[in-house]
Amino acid sequence: MTTARSGQGPSSLHCLRCGLPVTGFAGCPRCAAEGIGANAMPPLADLDGLDLASYPGGPWGWPETLPVSGPPVTLGEGGTPNVRLRTDPAALGDGNAPECGSELWVKYEGGNPTGSHKDRAMAVGVAAAAETGADTVTAASSGNAGAAAAAYAGRAGLRCVVFTDEGVPPAMAAQIDLLGAEQVRVEGGFRARNAALAQAVEEHGWYPLTSYSSPSPGGNPYANEGYKSVAYELARDFAGRRIGAVVVPTSRADLLAGIERGFRELAAAGLVSAAPRMVAAEPAGAAPFTAALRHADRAAQERTRVISHPTAAFSLGEERPCWQGLDALWRSGGTAVAVAEKEFVTEQLRLAEQGLLLEVSSSVAVSAARRLLRELPEPVVAIGTATGMKGLGTAGR
Repeated sequence: MTTARSGQGPSSLHCLRCGLPVTGFAGCPRCAAEGIGANAMPPLADLDGLDLASYPGGPWGWPETLPVSGPPVTLGEGGTPNVRLRTDPAALGDGNAPECGSELWVKYEGGNPTGSHKDRAMAVGVAAAAETGADTVTAASSGNAGAAAAAYAGRAGLRCVVFTDEGVPPAMAAQIDLLGAEQVRVEGGFRARNAALAQAVEEHGWYPLTSYSSPSPGGNPYANEGYKSVAYELARDFAGRRIGAVVVPTSRADLLAGIERGFRELAAAGLVSAAPRMVAAEPAGAAPFTAALRHADRAAQERTRVISHPTAAFSLGEERPCWQGLDALWRSGGTAVAVAEKEFVTEQLRLAEQGLLLEVSSSVAVSAARRLLRELPEPVVAIGTATGMKGLGTAGR
């Protein structure tokens, strides 16, 4: 296996689907011509010789596994806690549900410096930008990515421009501003926001930290490698216990694909006996992965399109399944689960009663994870992508 870190600047990129060498961050042009958004990624890292028990956590815990070789940019991200949830139906006030023997856990990414999993990606993405000599980084965001980009750009001494839209919650907009980014509010929703980012990248040469092209291939490939550290931490923390499934709130599948890559690296090095199933959790109003997997043929799956409706899980929602997510599901024997809005909004309240305040998009993953408890004897882990503090004004809409 080829190690990702070359020591000669950011590693080269190749399309995950067709293998074409790719430059830039718009995804594979050959696959895009077929109507398929396929990301280009650096090679997998070789973990041979690394000791999982001594892994300190976070993207920079094993810097040799990352596709950059410049100085780390860090605010102490990673090392987030795993919280076991009560699943006894009597304790939850649900007398109709059978008690589940499996364990349900939430990996609480709200414990990161800016309150979301995006810190893992932006720590690496901003370091890659600095390594190329960029002076301005930019992102299109509904909130979490923009806040993380602003924080890590500030840490690195880079200018940051964040494109948001009218749907960004006020608390998130304030966070982006306070962290020093230049926030550009674009009317017209996420498509207009992404189009503005694409224009800025083309005209000004700013370094993009998030997805902007259509069909979307996913986010910045160097940044996405920061998500592998979620897998490393889970493997370390569960100390040899097999995890049955990891359930991830999914839109463009950056986090889902990054976690799967991490587990694939661990398995190749013999650091885990088997990788868990990956599960894409989606709101029912915007569930392209769930729709895709209804097709038996993979060619039909990767060309699936749905009508995406706005939901309370406002950070989730795509019309097409990004190919990197399908690849992660295929490789891990995973699946996708669509959750009705009433169910995941109720889940957010249920989690709060257990002391865990998650953003509503995270509650989509917990709702989906509960469905798997009857199927799997091993622990099921839902990724709690962000704190609910940022969206208190929008909770329960």
